[in-house]
Amino acid sequence: MVVIKNAEHLEDWRTELLVKTTSHRKSISVCTGTGCMALGSHKILEALRAEIEHHNLDAEVELRPTGCHGFCERGPLVLLRPGNILYQRVQPGDIAEIISKSVMSDEIIDRLLVTSEDGKEKYPTESDIPFYRHQQRLILKNNGLINPNSLEDYIQNGGYRAFGKALQMGAERVLDQIIRSGLRGRGGGGFPTGKKWEICRSTKERERYLICNADEGDPGAFMDRSVLEGNPHCVIEGMLIGALVIGAQVGFVYVRQEYPLAVERLNHALTQARNCGLLGKDIFTSGLNFDIQVHRGGGAFVCGEESALIASIEGRRGVPRKRPPYPAVSGLWGRPTNINNVETWANIPPIVDQGSDWYASIGTESSRGTKIFSLVGKVNNTGLVEVPMGMSLRSIVYDIGGGIRNHKKLKAVQTGGPSGGCLPEEKLDIPVDFDTLVREGAMMGSGGMIVMDEDTCMVDVARYFLRFLKSESCGNCTSCRDGLIVLHQLLTDITEGRGNQQTLQTIQNLAATIRATSLCALGRTSVNPVLSTLRYFYNEYLEHTQNKRCPAGVCKALIHYSIDPDLCNGCTLCVKHCPSKAIEGQKKQVHTIDSELCIKCNACRDVCKQHAVSVQ
Repeated sequence: MVVIKNAEHLEDWRTELLVKTTSHRKSISVCTGTGCMALGSHKILEALRAEIEHHNLDAEVELRPTGCHGFCERGPLVLLRPGNILYQRVQPGDIAEIISKSVMSDEIIDRLLVTSEDGKEKYPTESDIPFYRHQQRLILKNNGLINPNSLEDYIQNGGYRAFGKALQMGAERVLDQIIRSGLRGRGGGGFPTGKKWEICRSTKERERYLICNADEGDPGAFMDRSVLEGNPHCVIEGMLIGALVIGAQVGFVYVRQEYPLAVERLNHALTQARNCGLLGKDIFTSGLNFDIQVHRGGGAFVCGEESALIASIEGRRGVPRKRPPYPAVSGLWGRPTNINNVETWANIPPIVDQGSDWYASIGTESSRGTKIFSLVGKVNNTGLVEVPMGMSLRSIVYDIGGGIRNHKKLKAVQTGGPSGGCLPEEKLDIPVDFDTLVREGAMMGSGGMIVMDEDTCMVDVARYFLRFLKSESCGNCTSCRDGLIVLHQLLTDITEGRGNQQTLQTIQNLAATIRATSLCALGRTSVNPVLSTLRYFYNEYLEHTQNKRCPAGVCKALIHYSIDPDLCNGCTLCVKHCPSKAIEGQKKQVHTIDSELCIKCNACRDVCKQHAVSVQ
């Protein structure tokens, strides 16, 4: 491993690496993020190695395992260069054909290409695919390019150049760049990053700390995980620049226990950085001393909150404390502590490298840059997307996400994780930025985005998220600890037919109390799913409480199965598949359902080819 002495030495090494890379005429990148690994991408790598060796192509073809490409549901993904040909859902049996045709003969294998939903259009290159074409990838752009276990790959692609520039600029000029860029924290609160750094830097204490919050406890969110798995050095470089500005000598990365691959690759990157002189004493002979430790969390959702996270690192129970003082003034062990999440730290190198004016030109007036979202739910294309702030929900759902599955009608989009709000179809044209989402009853959060279709019951959705939030409450304040339990029970009463108008009023009053009196931001935002669904889907609540009916057919206590005599042909399929023997009828005769015996399992609807079974 080369020990880098200074910025000039780094640039010399970068030049050497670039010259060495050009010796390979072609490269094959295989996604080895958690999603593709679960789908068998490790087998794809093994098969490719064997096939390359079989054809003696080692000198011509470079095989490169990479991080998450974003298009998770289409994995395993294989990207061929030059040409940027992207193959989806690749299996070991496809490898011999890929090598013989695409690598050795430059032929494109049509059956492995991403196609349009109607199957009429094929997209040969990554940039042709609508999922990628409508994105602007600043943070994720290297995920499909570099091997996350290779420091050399990161440096070839401009890695640590921003750190070298930061040393030449000096702490004050770098801080000015971060402030002028307009970068706001990507962890959910959206606090101006430069201002937070300035507060921490200006404290009188000489001992200061940096923390990277990689807890990411939102169900379905995997933005931070994918950055750490695919490009851990960009986070290390961001923290190095932060250490220079703030004057910290020790940093921590607080990672979820459930992220073993991210931890493995991060630890490997930290070891590489230490061995080549990018961490430790007198970095680049500049007098900067800084190192990073990894701290694994125990899986508590509340430890995503800053003060609870600090308590956890200190070895105490992870519960929030009253603020002020804020961590930037008094945080870890009572010392000034700057906390940013993974995505925020990853934004720092490109800002320093390309300038604040460049960064500020992306996004909106109050929300600069790009944002990574995990797009999931009833949408055709799920995965990680990175878009400029201000893009509309409609563009994200339809242009990138490809619209709603099975040609269903969109009902709502929930943004901001379990504490976020649900926005109806009429809000699809709002710009996605920090302030607009909050104004409309949702929030940016860390970047979860769940798409729901017409078969979704919004009362049940609010109840679902409350069930998660009440179980994750730290119990440190009464309003959150007890209030969420009561609120969840009230919503359960509604879904089971026991609710009335007074129940709705009690829910609104209790939610307002929880929001006003909870100790931390997690408690205060926990009622967003309830308040946003009441705001936009109040008629659905009325159907449940007044008419004792679930329009979406989800709440079992409020639905009734029946068979349309005009459609039933007496095929007996429903009789054979009913587990409770609730369906009667002879062959070729109209069948009926006994409501007393029906357990509402939906088996009859699933098997009925005549669509004769209906839910009311």
